[in-house]
Amino acid sequence: MRTTNDLCDRLRQAIVSGEFQPNERLVEADLAVRFGAGRTAIRAALAVLDQEGLIVREPHRGARVRLISAREALEIEQVRNALERLLARSAAHRATSSDVADLRAILATMHERLRDADTLGYMQLNAQLHRRIWRISDNQVAFKMLVTLKSQSIRSQYGTILRPGRPEQSLREHEAIAAAIAAHDSDACDAAMAEHLGHVLETLQWAIDSQERERPWAALRESVLRTQP
Repeated sequence: MRTTNDLCDRLRQAIVSGEFQPNERLVEADLAVRFGAGRTAIRAALAVLDQEGLIVREPHRGARVRLISAREALEIEQVRNALERLLARSAAHRATSSDVADLRAILATMHERLRDADTLGYMQLNAQLHRRIWRISDNQVAFKMLVTLKSQSIRSQYGTILRPGRPEQSLREHEAIAAAIAAHDSDACDAAMAEHLGHVLETLQWAIDSQERERPWAALRESVLRTQP
């Protein structure tokens, strides 16, 4: 029998990795089959994700993945910037040789995913690297706040990973952060994280602008298709 925490983790990962799309309905019966769990356990997991803001539950309509507005997405990334810089400084101070080895192992696998053009795999490892840094920092309050910020879900919804050259640049930025942690240089780690998250915010704005430019053309194409005999 799967626990509620286990189901929450699996459902959360499915949402942030893009397996479930924004506004997609989450049917309890289908989820029970997919995750091998009872309806009561699924309902409890959905209640937790609703509190985290990842999904929306509506009376008589069930649950759906929450659509994040452009304004909220930008504000989330701005808050994330401040929190992650705080944790990066702490991680550089606290990191053990084992912690550094873990970061380097994740980076090595990220290189492999990038070489294989495995975008989803790279995104998952990206999130794993950041979470490892959060844990190294040992700041539980900031950790919980970051978990609820849905940054990975934002990247899936707005397709920031699709910006040409961004994955390669992102990997270099992560390497700089890990190197600063390995050197126990809090100032360098803060600067590297600030540069990385600054580029994340810039890329998010690019993705939002791209979607705004595409939306009128998409509506026009849909209108034309409906009028075709």
